[in-house]
Amino acid sequence: MRRLPPAHPFDADAFPDDKLREECGVFGVTGVADAANFVALGLHALQHRGQEAGGIVAHDAATGFNSARRFGYVRDNFTSAALMETLPGPLAIGHVRYSTAGSKGKTQIRDVQPFFGEFSLGGAAIAHNGNITNAEELRRELIDRGSIFQSSSDSECIIHLMARSLQRKVPDRMMDALRRVEGAFSIVAMTRTKLIGVRDPLGVRPLVLGRLGDGHVLASETCALDIIGAEFLRDVAPGEMVVIEGGRVESHRPFREERPRFCIFENVYFSRPDSILGGRSVYETRSQIGVELAREAPVEADLVCPVPDSGTPAAIGFARESGIPYGMGIIRNQYVGRTFIEPTEQIRNMGVRLKLNVNRALIRGKRVVLVDDSVVRGTTSIKIREMILDAGAAEVHFRIASPPTAWPCFYGVDTPHREKLLAATMSEDEMRDHLQVDSLRFISLDGLYRAVGEAQGRDPAAPQYCDACFSGEYPVAPSDQIARGFALKAAE
Repeated sequence: MRRLPPAHPFDADAFPDDKLREECGVFGVTGVADAANFVALGLHALQHRGQEAGGIVAHDAATGFNSARRFGYVRDNFTSAALMETLPGPLAIGHVRYSTAGSKGKTQIRDVQPFFGEFSLGGAAIAHNGNITNAEELRRELIDRGSIFQSSSDSECIIHLMARSLQRKVPDRMMDALRRVEGAFSIVAMTRTKLIGVRDPLGVRPLVLGRLGDGHVLASETCALDIIGAEFLRDVAPGEMVVIEGGRVESHRPFREERPRFCIFENVYFSRPDSILGGRSVYETRSQIGVELAREAPVEADLVCPVPDSGTPAAIGFARESGIPYGMGIIRNQYVGRTFIEPTEQIRNMGVRLKLNVNRALIRGKRVVLVDDSVVRGTTSIKIREMILDAGAAEVHFRIASPPTAWPCFYGVDTPHREKLLAATMSEDEMRDHLQVDSLRFISLDGLYRAVGEAQGRDPAAPQYCDACFSGEYPVAPSDQIARGFALKAAE
């Protein structure tokens, strides 16, 4: 077992979770009584996409628009009958947040979506999943022209652009506004009578359409339809706007047609395993990632263990393909969340052990393969390796169900600066030595593409997914970041 000093001193406080985090989830319902109650359930199913805060806006003919925005989990805020009674009506949208844009690390209630604005044509509310890559440029322009911003969120730019549009219908104003926007966006919006859903031309972030009785639902993932008993109808297509009113769904194509580039990391980590992406089970895709990983990176070992919970399907696939027994060598404490109280330095230093515990009887004396979804800074991987060795493992081998994460995401994912990404400064062998494990292998980008259904792997001339966090090839130029000095990948 190699015992080497760390190759680089990474700042553990700069990115404490050591995981990539999806920015948010969106959900909307129309055509049902007490729509906000269904939105609260849908947001609960999407809690994995954002855990800092949540909000709901509803409309009722008698009381107009009503909203509630709260910090923390949906279950802690939107289960009160007294609160939900303040959100009456047959039309509502909601949002769960994990900040990427805006005042990261110092979230204020004014940054919590959905955002609402009153126009000459009536009010509208909007909830946005993604990231606007030219938001700073737009914000400066709008402020120069007299706009007064209430939040630090990039999403508020859309409301101001809509307010300044000369179009005579709210959906047309939204189309007008979004043609000025660069980046990734899946949007759920509402007027007094309409529910609106839009995806950017590349379709980077997901959005699905469902039916609930005589009503309709828009959601980030199909698992949110399941929780309310809604029927999945179809994906909202890349570059499509759907306008739902009176039980009718109208489809519009306001953008120039582009070749879709859906985020491939949704298949690896962001989406729930019980969701369907592009007609395929996320669970089955992750299991196939494990199969491809076992073919590419075989190892002699006694036990395959997932790093719970996101590594579980890939570990099952790895074990099935390799013939190595599968076992739950690490057990997750399901009752420790982001809001766990850490009152003392001693407790804070326990870190990963508060969430994960090793099954010592299973691990002792074994050559263990640990399957995880990704390595970001490596700090969590080091702590898990220490726990496995302390439990008596003979060897520790890491197998990672994604390629090395060497580039930041600017399309709605919380990512450290590039210099904080382990793979940006180290080779695979250097990462292995840094983590002090017996072996470390990542699935190749071709292997990942095969796992998601591209039999020939990745076509370098025309990739089918956004894989910028692995390849450094950004399908939409991150204008604001470039203006700050971010260096794109040099042409090969």
